[in-house]
Amino acid sequence: MKHLFLLLAHLFTLIAKLIGPGGARAVIAENLLLKQQLLIISRSRQRAPNLSAIDRFVFGFWSLFLRPGRIHKSAVILRPSTLFRFHQFLVRRKYRLLFSPRTRTKPGPKGPSAPLIHAIVELKRRNPRFGYPRIARIISKTFGIEIDRNVVRRVLAKYYHPENGGNGPSWLTFLGHMKDSLWSVDLFRCESITLKSHWVLVVMDQFTRHIIGFAVHPGNVNGATLCRMFNQVIVGKSLPRYLSSDNDPLFEYHRWQANLRVLDVDEIKAVPDVPVSHPFVERLIGTVRREYLDHILFWNTVDLERKLGEFKDYYNHERVHASLGGDTPGEVAGESITPRVKIDDFQWQSHCRGLVQLPLAA
Repeated sequence: MKHLFLLLAHLFTLIAKLIGPGGARAVIAENLLLKQQLLIISRSRQRAPNLSAIDRFVFGFWSLFLRPGRIHKSAVILRPSTLFRFHQFLVRRKYRLLFSPRTRTKPGPKGPSAPLIHAIVELKRRNPRFGYPRIARIISKTFGIEIDRNVVRRVLAKYYHPENGGNGPSWLTFLGHMKDSLWSVDLFRCESITLKSHWVLVVMDQFTRHIIGFAVHPGNVNGATLCRMFNQVIVGKSLPRYLSSDNDPLFEYHRWQANLRVLDVDEIKAVPDVPVSHPFVERLIGTVRREYLDHILFWNTVDLERKLGEFKDYYNHERVHASLGGDTPGEVAGESITPRVKIDDFQWQSHCRGLVQLPLAA
């Protein structure tokens, strides 16, 4: 209905322009202008006349029948510039309607496609702890679509509405790459559902960020136990030239030192009381806790070993890494290659018993 009135207004304006000023119609138009101005003056007002859209249209329409020299004489309460501005507005409105597209869309880039937006939102919804950089890397790695993390941020700000308000964990800054023949080893403790302490030995390759393995021991750890746990992890694997460890007293046992000499592995010690000097494995332990152990419960040693094995498979072959340029440790090590997935034809694959869900080719 609004567009119909505007169309009629433009029609009347065009007819008035074709007829032109002068003659008896100019006298009638001038009288009608004066009458309309008297009506406006008689209205109650505080500081200035209250001009409605109809008033402006009437003034602009009847002024088309007057010669320019008579307009300023007929304007009692209006300046001529007001009428000219109103006329210019009608002209701009006319050409805007003639040449504007029927669909009201903003000019410029159209932004991500609907399937890509859906994939980003679903990836965040299924994995609330994922941040913008990781989601961008997963999209780039899985679908082969280069997307900036700021685009992901804008998409999630507009389309993603979390239920619990959780955010993805922040990323620490890695200090640098080490030699490809360097492994790191460290211990951390976790509690079972019955509050029994379990010590976990984690061994990782610092160059590829590949998790070599986990070993679990309930109760206290001594030199013999530490050697047994380490040998359990490295069974059937090619040993590195160097092994990095911190200054924990457990790594000072003579049996541990003798075990490394038998294996022909040189130990490199981190700087005492400076955790950042041993960053890669410390970061890995934090990742295991934040992304996995803080969200599950385990009963005993066997249950914990099984669940850590599932996380190891996900971490090595599915989880993208910022320090590896968006690749997985398995790809850097040459063990696997992630196939590309079409953005409009994919399904979701569950990892770590549903804790993480990633897109997969349908």
